[in-house]
Amino acid sequence: FQINKPATNYYWYLKKAPVGIRLDRNTGSLFFKAEKSFFKSGKLRYDEPYQIQFGVQSLLDATEKVDTSCTIVFYSTEIVPSRLKPTIGSTFTLEEGDSIKFRVQCDEGSFPTEQITMFTNIPISGYRPLQRCGDQFEWTVPYDFIKENDTARQRMLIVSFVGADKFFNRDTAEVRLIIRPGLDYPSQNKLYDRVADEMQQYIAELKLAFYAVSTSVKKNRSTRIGFDVTGSTTALAGTILSTAGSTPGAQTTGKILPSVGLTLVPVKEAVAPNRVQEQNTAAQIRTVINRLDYITTENLLIGEKDVNVVVKTKKLQDELRQARQALPDLPIVEIDEKVNKEIADKYFKDPKVNRKYRLRLN
Repeated sequence: FQINKPATNYYWYLKKAPVGIRLDRNTGSLFFKAEKSFFKSGKLRYDEPYQIQFGVQSLLDATEKVDTSCTIVFYSTEIVPSRLKPTIGSTFTLEEGDSIKFRVQCDEGSFPTEQITMFTNIPISGYRPLQRCGDQFEWTVPYDFIKENDTARQRMLIVSFVGADKFFNRDTAEVRLIIRPGLDYPSQNKLYDRVADEMQQYIAELKLAFYAVSTSVKKNRSTRIGFDVTGSTTALAGTILSTAGSTPGAQTTGKILPSVGLTLVPVKEAVAPNRVQEQNTAAQIRTVINRLDYITTENLLIGEKDVNVVVKTKKLQDELRQARQALPDLPIVEIDEKVNKEIADKYFKDPKVNRKYRLRLN
């Protein structure tokens, strides 16, 4: 640097300068020694402008001085390219419905990466784009990613990230995502819930039918027992009167009463016939209810993503279909309006009722 006055009466000074800059106070010559350690340690950076503030002052008059500045930019003939580094392996396997999340980091070289552009070999939507180093890529694989008419049961999605610096030097990083068919858990869970609700509703209907049939058989049995007790009492009374009667009239009555007892037998069959079929129907309904309860318990879902949800749903559907085929026409019985599902369920679980329908071995 030069001035338009005698240089011997002036001296140069630095006010602000980056590391490594020196200024000759007598001649105004600016020096810099290119030490690589400055750049490796991060004290200086390539392609970054640095402002140098300096001035010149008179040796004779301290008030006579001038300040100025200039800008210096360092370049290196050894260019180290910047590299992109995704925080995930180059190949990753996903299923439909899965989510993926990773960051794209940069190994900065001589010139930092300023922009990242993403490309895919298959159009996708619903992803979170990234533009700078350190941004995060997020994407959830849709359930219809693999179409029904696709011959291959998997597709490969290639996600390419292209980073560029200010001089358009580029670096590309690729992540290959192998997509396989996945289970649509939300839809399958809804289907399972619908089938399970239908199963519970059918079980409740069976319990109401069992309550009606079983109580009617119980009433019929009580009526038959009443006829049997009455007939036996009448016959016994006639025998006693005919043998121990003190008067001829009493003995005659005693001879008639056994016939009266025998007459009650056809009346019993006419009024309260033996309901073997109803008894068997109640036992069959009870067996079906117990089986459906067991199947429902054994096929409960484990969490929101049960891998066997399809199998369990099909099992419930098959058992429900078989139960309806085994009981195509439930008996038409009149159920009291006061009887509800809670009463029928309590009656079904009654220990006395359980003992009545328990299997006995002679």
